[in-house]
Amino acid sequence: MTSNRQLRIGVLGPGTASAETLALAQEVGAQIARLGAVLVCGGLGGVMAAAAHGARQAGGLTVGIVPGTDPEDANDFIDVPIVTGMGEARNVLVVRSSNAVIAIAGSYGTLSEMAVALKLGIPVVGLGTWELRGPDGSEPPILRASTPQEAVAKAVEAVRL
Repeated sequence: MTSNRQLRIGVLGPGTASAETLALAQEVGAQIARLGAVLVCGGLGGVMAAAAHGARQAGGLTVGIVPGTDPEDANDFIDVPIVTGMGEARNVLVVRSSNAVIAIAGSYGTLSEMAVALKLGIPVVGLGTWELRGPDGSEPPILRASTPQEAVAKAVEAVRL
């Protein structure tokens, strides 16, 4: 990364998730904050709220790019809500605002964000997320991680290459 701006790591994941998935997301958020990076997410509930909670507890800065027009729609752990009025199209902004993204579990919104990141060449780290194959059987360049610590380390390494 050539800029002196803070590293921005996006966290992608469903608005509702299991307790286990939420715990993973919270630890990912904490790891991002401990590195001094900014957490970027969709700003709503589930994985987004858990990751923001973890980052906030660890003293980090959280940015939530919300689909509606009311900043109060953002979860309680978002420091900087960015309202878009764009609905699901805001997923592109979440990805574009991130130097790398970490996909945790996933719904179709997560899948769309992963696809946008792959298309744009933004590193994607997967933590228990979608397993994808191209029509020719090839696997997209998703960096697989098995722990929150590994996921964040891989995201940072991918940006610094």
